[in-house]
Amino acid sequence: MNKYLEQLVLLSKIDQEIDSFEPKIESISKNLKDAENKISKLNIQLNDLDSDIKDIENQKIQNNAHIAEFSAKIKELSKKSGAVKTEKEANALKIEEDIAKEQLDAANDEIIRLDKILENKENFKKELLEEKTKEEKNIDEIKKNVNSQIEILEKERMDIYNKKTKLVADINQKVLSFYEKVRKWAKNTAVVAVKKQACYGCFMKIYDKTYLAVIKGEEIVTCPHCGRILYKEQDKS
Repeated sequence: MNKYLEQLVLLSKIDQEIDSFEPKIESISKNLKDAENKISKLNIQLNDLDSDIKDIENQKIQNNAHIAEFSAKIKELSKKSGAVKTEKEANALKIEEDIAKEQLDAANDEIIRLDKILENKENFKKELLEEKTKEEKNIDEIKKNVNSQIEILEKERMDIYNKKTKLVADINQKVLSFYEKVRKWAKNTAVVAVKKQACYGCFMKIYDKTYLAVIKGEEIVTCPHCGRILYKEQDKS
């Protein structure tokens, strides 16, 4: 195999290794992101609960004001009943008093209903706060584990970068420039093997003349269909 082609095959494999680190890091970081998202959702739920609780408390204040108002009205009507002179006035006063009592009972029932809702909201909030505390402790452990794994990967990536730097320094600049041009669009399939007389980048069959040139390996040959750099993979014995 031509020296430059051999270098490009090696460089392509090194670039593939370097690019493989990003998905590895993303995979390792996924647990941390999931835990952070969970805490974020818990915070949203807690904020919504606080808003609901505040709204219920405001409703209770309004209902207590109504209760005070209706109670005062009933007392006032009770005082008026002593000054009633006719049956018609007595009946009118009785109707007004009954309505006020019904409104008072409804307001008291509403307070009971709101108290139950408030109790449920407060209990749910307590559960969420306990869950949040647990998740925050858990996330600290996840962070330590993730940082440790990423540190190891970064060291490995740096070793491969150093290997690439040494190799690139030894490659002809025109050859390197051509490789980078192909890699810009082909990514990690800039240099591909030929198997069963087909380019393993576009999987199209290549012509006999091109195939013979690839087998010889004396020069850099590109796929006539897609433009990727081709090489003949060594047969495994």
